Amino acid sequence: MLKIQESVSSVQPPTEATPQVSTPVPETTQRTQLWFAIAALGFAVFSISLSALLVRFSEREISAYATAFDRFWITTLIMGGWSGLRALRDRQQGRVGAVDMDCSTQRQSRLSQSGLLIAAGTCLAADLLLWAWSLTQTSVANATLLANLTPVFACLGGWLIWNKCFDQRFLLGIAIATGGTFVLGLEDWHAAAFRLHGDLAALLAALCFSIYLLILEQLQASLRLDTIVLWSSAIAGVLTVPFVVLSHAPFLPVSWQGWTAVIALAVVCQVVGQGLLVYSLNRLSAEFVAIVLLLDPLLAALGAWMFFSERLSLLGWGAFLVILLGIYLASVSQSAVKTEAESAYVTGSQDPEICEI
Repeated sequence: MLKIQESVSSVQPPTEATPQVSTPVPETTQRTQLWFAIAALGFAVFSISLSALLVRFSEREISAYATAFDRFWITTLIMGGWSGLRALRDRQQGRVGAVDMDCSTQRQSRLSQSGLLIAAGTCLAADLLLWAWSLTQTSVANATLLANLTPVFACLGGWLIWNKCFDQRFLLGIAIATGGTFVLGLEDWHAAAFRLHGDLAALLAALCFSIYLLILEQLQASLRLDTIVLWSSAIAGVLTVPFVVLSHAPFLPVSWQGWTAVIALAVVCQVVGQGLLVYSLNRLSAEFVAIVLLLDPLLAALGAWMFFSERLSLLGWGAFLVILLGIYLASVSQSAVKTEAESAYVTGSQDPEICEI
């Protein structure tokens, strides 16, 4: 079982509501918050794993670039409508919070949050675009193996940027879980042709997604979940437009099956999957989340076995057990759960008081 560490109480975003003084959280509340985060991560991994199947259905009518673009703009519409309704409700209930900071501090915080949101959207778009392009330049086996290096990059980023430290059990769990995903891809390695450009693109996709997770971990401490998903998706959607235009291919589906696929990608994989992923980062470290996300390719393989009759060998089932072992070792490590200083829960109004310049 994951070790429980102290967390802080609800903290208002610096630019969106009045900061609160932290108070000790009861142990039962800590356990409840932790199990909610674990459950959210489990549902997030399941939702995200469906993206491979839905993309496969979508690409029968439109390109991978168009699929990514449709996924982002539909998500932006959904989250924009949700945020508008929430803001209207908060105003009607008089839940607009005052900001106690001076204007210069508020503007600095706004710039920091805006920069992180732009970086998150950029990394999200780069991850999907690089991954889609790598599949056209190298084998699926090569792309899968290299994309599974996300936990390694996440740990390196946490160590280099935020001076995080990880115990031996956590690092061993990362090594075992990553090795399990390599076993899953090695089954088709013998038929893979080495293509440097495609392999490099898959490697960069893994790097971009690890940076994306680290950025989400920072944003969730000061912004609401819907705000993060809305703006990261909107920015990613804008960045995918040139690729859709240059592909000279249709960017909208033509049948109800195609529309069902792209809408499901937006609702299930982006709104639900990414939203729950952000929520889980309140209590779980980005590095541990990256390890659990290694279940994504295996769940996708199970889905392909169920819906497309693709074979899942004994080696695949063995890889599944190895990944679970790595996740278990990482989960019982202290590095899996955030410390009191790292954990922050965002509540309250998201309507900042405008500061005149």
